[in-house]
Formats: sequence, structure tokens, C-alpha cells
Amino acid sequence: MLRRICYKDVMIGPTTGSMRIIGLAGWSGSGKTTLVAKVLPRLIARGCRVSTIKHAHHGFDLDQPGKDSFMHRVAGATEVVISSAKRFAILHELRDEAEWDLPDLLSKLAPVDLVLVEGFKRDAFPKLEIHRAANGKPLLQPDDPHIVAIACDTALPEAKVPVVDLNDVELIVDVLLKHAAPLQSVVAAMQRA
Repeated sequence: MLRRICYKDVMIGPTTGSMRIIGLAGWSGSGKTTLVAKVLPRLIARGCRVSTIKHAHHGFDLDQPGKDSFMHRVAGATEVVISSAKRFAILHELRDEAEWDLPDLLSKLAPVDLVLVEGFKRDAFPKLEIHRAANGKPLLQPDDPHIVAIACDTALPEAKVPVVDLNDVELIVDVLLKHAAPLQSVVAAMQRA
């Protein structure tokens, strides 16, 4: 039986005036991206402005060969801004630079109420672990003191943190809001480490 916890009195949003951060961590195939896609509309319905950061372990490409912006980047531009009436994107080529760390990436975001981070599971900030028994992978939680709860598809009586049903999206939103930490405090702690 999963333990049910409730955080209905959590206040976050335009009245708090402070960006907050929480992560979703888990092994590949655990359902992190699917869960992010489910919680985003619910967070927005509660009045939160939300941004996301997703870590990719391998190279990725947002651009398409043959497009003008692709040609700019391949020709050597450090940054390419693609803009339209609906959105803009900035593609920054690291070339020989080191990969940016989470505080560097967070500094590029416009102010919002909540930042959801998918990945960066080794970084020191509050995280909800996403765990599926069928993956056959061990829990991250015993080794990561920053995991504040686990969303799982099975009971975990040995867990030292609250466990919520992976399919209870409203409860997961409550957990995310309750445990999201002030961004400035998290970044300051990361920079001190």
C-alpha cells in the first residue's frame, strides 16, 4: 500500500515573488518526461509560471540540416537566435568549452514561479525520484540525500522518504510544490560546494 500524503496548503505563484526549483530524477525509462508532461498543465492551472531544464547525456540537435539557422551554426556562429511571431530559441554552440553546469543554465532563464529540472540527478537540489519496478534498477534515494519523495508504481516499505503513487498526478504536483526550494539558495549552495 502506498502512503498518501497531502500538501493542499502550499502557496507558490506570483504572490511569492521568488523562483523555486525542484527536480525529477530517475533512471532512463522511468517515465520522467511523461510525468513532466502531465504535471505541467496542472501546475499552470494552479497559477504557476513554469520553465523546464532537461539534461541530455548525448549530443542533440534542435536544428535541421539545410535550414538557414543550421547553416549559420555549422559555419561557426557561437550563438544563433531563431525568431518568429510565436517563439524564439537561442542555440549556443559550446565547441571546445566545457558543458555548462546547472547554475549556469538556470541563470539564462527568465523569471518564473517554478523551474522543473529533468536529469542532473547527481546535483545537490531537491528532487522527486521517479521509480518503476519493471526497470529493475535500484532506488537513487538511499544514496542521494536530496531526494525528498519517491513517485513509484509499487509499494516501497523500505523507503526513508514519502512514497506517492506514480499515477496520482495531483498528489505529485502537491509534493513538487511543497518541496521546491528557493532558486537563489540552491544556486548559492551549489556554488559553495
